[in-house]
Amino acid sequence: MVRIAMVGTRGVPARYGGFETAVEEIGKRLAAAGHEVTVYCRGERHPEPEYLGMRLVHLPALEKKVAETLTHTGLSTLHAARRKIARQGADVALVFNAANAPLLPVLRALRIPVATHVDGLEWKRTKWSGTGQRYYRTAESLAVRWSDALIADALGIQDYYRERFGVSSVFIAYGAPILTAPDIAKLAEAGYEPGGYHLVVARFEPENHVHLAVEGYRRSTASKPLVVVGSAPYSDAYTAQVKELAGDDPRITFLGGVWDQDLLDALYAGALTYVHGHSVGGTNPSLLRAMGAGACVVAYDVNFNREVLGEEAGRFFGDAAALATEIEAAEAAPGAAADRGAAARKRASERYVWDDVAADYERLCEDLAARRLTRKALHRNR
Repeated sequence: MVRIAMVGTRGVPARYGGFETAVEEIGKRLAAAGHEVTVYCRGERHPEPEYLGMRLVHLPALEKKVAETLTHTGLSTLHAARRKIARQGADVALVFNAANAPLLPVLRALRIPVATHVDGLEWKRTKWSGTGQRYYRTAESLAVRWSDALIADALGIQDYYRERFGVSSVFIAYGAPILTAPDIAKLAEAGYEPGGYHLVVARFEPENHVHLAVEGYRRSTASKPLVVVGSAPYSDAYTAQVKELAGDDPRITFLGGVWDQDLLDALYAGALTYVHGHSVGGTNPSLLRAMGAGACVVAYDVNFNREVLGEEAGRFFGDAAALATEIEAAEAAPGAAADRGAAARKRASERYVWDDVAADYERLCEDLAARRLTRKALHRNR
């Protein structure tokens, strides 16, 4: 049995994003395997002290961009330190997000081995100013210096850390939820029918290329509407740009955030195409969710998306004209689009399996706890 602390996310139950889903899916499986799992949480408090076998610790945070994550992780680290001093602490810490790296020396001082999930290339996101970008670049180097292991969720992220820092990392992808029976009634209630629309699901950030999805769709001769799901917590200007590109085109509908997960699943499953514009985040949970729902994916052409989709399960675009062509092709041959969606679901079910992901985390935690994995191995490429 290994005592495992999961630090750096909003925690569970998963209501927000990919990290939270990963913590829930991995944590519950580790707990079921007999490990003691503690998840540090912020935001809405779960009414019980445990959830799916995981012990929950709720702590506050400043709700300001980087400060939110860093302040919460700081308090989480102090809590873990007190438990360690009382001989009740973790054998291993799983820290999510390289932005938390400045706090790793506290864990290391307590001789708690640390594996840091470095996430994507956060410094490339335009929402960060020059100072924010410099912080994230520095945090990457600190994660390399102070972690006992790095976790990369995409081979492209592995390559980045090997080429930039000369270090090894452990490749562990995410799992994909495989949807076999979508709630079509939810779709009908929302006014849509299967195969009757194109879909975008993304936070409104430039590197997610929502603007390009809207522009490409407007260039097309598509007769089926474009449904855009998402919002922009920190980017009013970008939202205005996207809305301006949409103009008064009656074919485009902005739904905002959709928090009904059954409806969101139905939207993925019922789309003729799912347009995926994400470009900097490694293996993207929204892409895996679309694949697991059997959606025909048209993805922005970057190495991360090609890695996940492969060459047969998706189509790719690099500009508005190319996207317009793909949208028109899907409407002209919906059967071929459906076949690609089926191929995407098959690929997800074979390559992105939560049981396999959790088993990889279990091996990593056991190796760290037994000191079989050391910083010497991490830096062996130097």
